[in-house]
Amino acid sequence: MPRLPRWSWPGGSGPAVATTFQRLLALIFVVAWISLGVQVRVLIGTHGLMPLDRFLEAISAENPIPVIGYPSLLRFPALARDGLLVGGTVLGVVLALLALAGLRPRLCFAVSTVLYLSYVAACRTFLSFQWDNLLLECGTLAVFLPGGRPAPLAHLLFRLLIFKLYFESGIAKWQSPLHDWHDGSAMTYYYETAPLPTALAFYAHHLPVWWHHFESRATLVLELVIPFAIFGPRRARLTAAATLTGFQVVNAATANYAFFCYLAAALHVFLLDDGDLAWLPRPLAPRPGPPPWRPVVARRLGLGALGVYLVVSLLEAGVHFTEGGRWLEALTPLRALYEPLRLVNTYHLFASITRERIEPIPQVQLVPGGPWRELELRHKAGDPGRRPDFVAPHQPRVDFQLWFHGLSFQSRQPLYVSSLLRHLCDDQAAVQPLFRDPLPAAAAVRMAYYQYHFATADERRATGRWWNRTPLAATDPIPCDR
Repeated sequence: MPRLPRWSWPGGSGPAVATTFQRLLALIFVVAWISLGVQVRVLIGTHGLMPLDRFLEAISAENPIPVIGYPSLLRFPALARDGLLVGGTVLGVVLALLALAGLRPRLCFAVSTVLYLSYVAACRTFLSFQWDNLLLECGTLAVFLPGGRPAPLAHLLFRLLIFKLYFESGIAKWQSPLHDWHDGSAMTYYYETAPLPTALAFYAHHLPVWWHHFESRATLVLELVIPFAIFGPRRARLTAAATLTGFQVVNAATANYAFFCYLAAALHVFLLDDGDLAWLPRPLAPRPGPPPWRPVVARRLGLGALGVYLVVSLLEAGVHFTEGGRWLEALTPLRALYEPLRLVNTYHLFASITRERIEPIPQVQLVPGGPWRELELRHKAGDPGRRPDFVAPHQPRVDFQLWFHGLSFQSRQPLYVSSLLRHLCDDQAAVQPLFRDPLPAAAAVRMAYYQYHFATADERRATGRWWNRTPLAATDPIPCDR
């Protein structure tokens, strides 16, 4: 009989769990890379909204580009050509497909994570979402996850990540200055004001108020209590897996959050035992792997990685959720070394729910002094009669970012918004992929702002409208030079 290790993993899971997660993570990487690839030229291409080559030239004009401040392989203007930007995403897809096929998945995840971090830094605000950070953190931890043998410390790291994802989001909601999760009002606004709701959000919004109050308080229980079952016996873990997965199914059904819901649900695999996955087809079964190189060294390295992960996670939690005072200020130089890497993160999803939906709508004048014509972005709420669509796991980055702009439209206009308006005058072909219909030649452009509310159920039946809207403001017209 083979000798048992001195310390056996008491919490279930094993090679089948690891192999299943590797396949799921690889599939999510495929989606993430394809989603980015189809829009990277619009975002940071030579004629994009925030061209990478100009950004690199600006930050390198006086000093070399810092490695820590800008952790990206895309460091030189010569690499910011459209073909190379798209080619990098194609390489990411290839790496993910190799991992999906089970060919050196840990190496593929290592390279893919470094490459994705490069695009996160290069795309700046367009890849600034918590699910981008979560993908980077998962990719980093997956480097330490063998698929063909037990790896208790690696599995523990992933369970800690699941705990962070939910518990920290629960703490953020508990600390909401609006107290909207405490009084039950959060979910009365959530479905209507989510960045990109689906059609099902319309029906969920019109559920009784008492149900929304129940949802709000139940979310606190789900995120602050259920996560402790992650470290419990099998029955507790199965209950947590079922509950948290159901939570993500509801999220995915009612709003488009890119690949977030799918990645979060994939992490729930670590709450299972190998026996729970015995029904999987043979191609997904784990391949026997070699024993760890120098087991004692591997264990010590694993314990070291676990210690670093815990310390950094606790430090980041202290920064975001406590008033740490001077001791946290003293650690600022240390945080500056690892924070740009986004490999260990905090998660504070929906700390407070937005209570207004303000939509920026690009408009053009076809002749000077003529009427303004609205331009329909592909996935935003525009025409009140257009059905909200399902677009996830793809994330239309510009559509999503414009939701944030609507929340603060009275302040300074972000660079990508002013760039979008300039492109509508001068380079329509570059931004045409963002819009549903062919862009007309414009004499002037502007951004208009409307407040949106879901129509009532009676209005929906009578008129076919999904939304009601009220005009709020518009920017000054920008004349176009023809």
